[in-house]
Amino acid sequence: MVEQTSRARPMGIELPIGTDAVSVRKRIEAMEQLLERSFVLPGTRYPIGLDSVVGLVPVVGDFIAAAMGAYIVWEARNLGLPKWKLWRMAGNVAFDTALGAVPLVGDAFDLVFRSNSRNLKIVKKHLDKHHPHTRVIEG
Repeated sequence: MVEQTSRARPMGIELPIGTDAVSVRKRIEAMEQLLERSFVLPGTRYPIGLDSVVGLVPVVGDFIAAAMGAYIVWEARNLGLPKWKLWRMAGNVAFDTALGAVPLVGDAFDLVFRSNSRNLKIVKKHLDKHHPHTRVIEG
């Protein structure tokens, strides 16, 4: 197996370009961080991401956020997750998009409902069971 190099990106996020489970896991984790925890809400310590920020743009922003969330589902499909898990993940993205499209209430909802974090949890649980070598011990 040929090890492929990765490129260091701004914000210290490493994006490996391989198709192995370790590389896919790192890309999904990086996308989740970008979408859900890339900034801190000024005056608080509450993390927000591009999902919440882009969602402030009426209609178009919610569909852009949905497309970015769909990337995580696509990567999970490439890992071979069962269809029922993929449907659950797609449901999380669809629910976030539908409620996020409601003016004002949807913007507040985007701060609380983190569909991408939920989807990352589904992927991690699958990888920990079926590809234990991808597990990262956080200290």
